[in-house]
Amino acid sequence: MAHRRTPLHILIPSLVVALCMLLPLVYLFLRAVQADSATVVELVFRARNIELLVNTLSLTAGVLVLTTFMALPLAWIVTRTRIRFRRLITVLGVVPLAVPGYVMAYALLGLGGHYGILTRTFGWEVPQIQGYWGATIALSLYTFPYLFLNLRAALLSLDGNLEESARSLGYSENQIFTRVILVQLMPSLMAGWLVIGLYVLGDFGAVALMRYEAFSYAIFTQYAGAFDRIYAAWLSLMLLAIALLFVMSESLVLKRRRLASVGRGQARQPHPRSLGRLRPLAWAHLTLVFTTSIGLPVLILGYWLLMSPPDLRFFLEVPATFARSAAAAIPAGILAAGFALPVAYYAVRYPSRFSTVVERSAYVGYSIPPLTLALALVFFALHTAPALYQTLTLLILGWTLATLALALGPIRSTLMQTRPNLEEAAHSLGHGPITTFTQVVFPRLRRSLFASFALVFLFCMKELPITFLLAPTGYTTLAVTVFTRTSEGMMAEAAPFAAAIVLFSGISVGLVLNREGDR
Repeated sequence: MAHRRTPLHILIPSLVVALCMLLPLVYLFLRAVQADSATVVELVFRARNIELLVNTLSLTAGVLVLTTFMALPLAWIVTRTRIRFRRLITVLGVVPLAVPGYVMAYALLGLGGHYGILTRTFGWEVPQIQGYWGATIALSLYTFPYLFLNLRAALLSLDGNLEESARSLGYSENQIFTRVILVQLMPSLMAGWLVIGLYVLGDFGAVALMRYEAFSYAIFTQYAGAFDRIYAAWLSLMLLAIALLFVMSESLVLKRRRLASVGRGQARQPHPRSLGRLRPLAWAHLTLVFTTSIGLPVLILGYWLLMSPPDLRFFLEVPATFARSAAAAIPAGILAAGFALPVAYYAVRYPSRFSTVVERSAYVGYSIPPLTLALALVFFALHTAPALYQTLTLLILGWTLATLALALGPIRSTLMQTRPNLEEAAHSLGHGPITTFTQVVFPRLRRSLFASFALVFLFCMKELPITFLLAPTGYTTLAVTVFTRTSEGMMAEAAPFAAAIVLFSGISVGLVLNREGDR
């Protein structure tokens, strides 16, 4: 398959998608090169840029460390122990995806301060959790399920014979974990860290609410405040360079690893073991993770809804706002899954340096700061397609480009697990490339396409910065409403819309888990 000529119905759509993903880069360079060399040196080597770089890398490192401490024990507990309620624990481990980072920040901000829930209820006035730790905790509580899902899938598919062989060689349990299991988990760790790291680099909502000066927050202030687009373009290029280092590091680390079994023996799953003396510690970890990631936002939202019950106006406004969000999220999910399909097929079935470049281009939209991506599309609309400016179509396009990396993952994983000889057999029976794809490949991808759509839909329902700049005038979504009211200190007024995001995002997460259960 690797040496066959790529069919045009796969190659052409893949190239079109790659060119669309490179559009923001063209905008960045066009804006950046408008400055003369002296100005460029002054912009790039500002002392403040070093501070922003340190802040951004510190935030990313903090989130990666905290999410690993949350997700790795959780994945181990549900896959390798005989703990009760494993199905429920798995579901609870995914539910935080329904609570976006800025809603987590909303919950943390509502906990302390003069008007916080602790002060109003118990008279305990504690400082608000803001700055670095506020942003780190808020983003970690939201993003750790991405790593948990990767680690859980890897542990479930890990060959138990490897551990038995290590025990027969005299390895202790700690040595088996560090020298055998962690090595096998490295691809899943890197994949989860990549998604989380790229999200943290481009996050705006939680960082802005926590008043933490990272690159994304500085880019927004430059555009919205000083309106210095050239400086913001150079900030974006610096941030993009960091993101590309993340993508390249994953590829370099995993490039020469060979983790598949080379023997002919049949793989088997390890038998779950009793927790024994570790049972209290395991339940303490589960209680802490789920109390902070699920219980805290539910408690804060419930408190404000009870203290200031929404009137009839809110009951009419919330469904209308949700409908506006869904009207753009549904077509964006369909487009993202459709764009990801040829790219994934091209990369998996026709591997080459060029197909790898095309596949990696899918991460461009996810790694570019959302504000920069949105302004790139504004520039494109104003100079190339004026009819798209301030339209819902432009917002859908922005969401599609930003989420293509999310849509790519499930489709690529299924293709990698599908044997190529099924397609070769179809060719030998006289089927052409198109009929083979539609009758052999596509039916096996339906669940993955649904998962891709659900991930994109979930992302778009919570997306904030792109909507700020691309949505038509007056087209407010749930995310924009929550952010604007929270940033103005209107916690009670933001609660119904934040609760709607959590509710409908939770339904999307439930659908994905239900489909997994059916499988």
